[in-house]
Amino acid sequence: MYQDSELEKLKEKLNEMLALSEELQLFMKFVETAESSRALDKKTKELISLAIGVVIRCEPCIMWHMEECYKAGASFEEVLDALKTAVVMGGGPALAYGVKAYELAKKYYGR
Repeated sequence: MYQDSELEKLKEKLNEMLALSEELQLFMKFVETAESSRALDKKTKELISLAIGVVIRCEPCIMWHMEECYKAGASFEEVLDALKTAVVMGGGPALAYGVKAYELAKKYYGR
């Protein structure tokens, strides 16, 4: 699997912050619960999160959720479909971030 060193640095810094903040730890528990499989499976939720990351132009979100899409078993084609939907909702700015996500997807999926 492709490993993004920038994402790894982000995770290290996040864990450092979490160790210092009970409130952030509680928020992360909420995130884990909200992202767990219920009516929607984890893969679907990660594809949605990736698309939202593109629309709101959040590079760390794109990196994080691209890796999670890959781990959850999303296919390259499913990722592309999510990116196209993000561009529909976010227009030109989302297209620019969609290209960033597409380039990252190619690394994860060896394309």
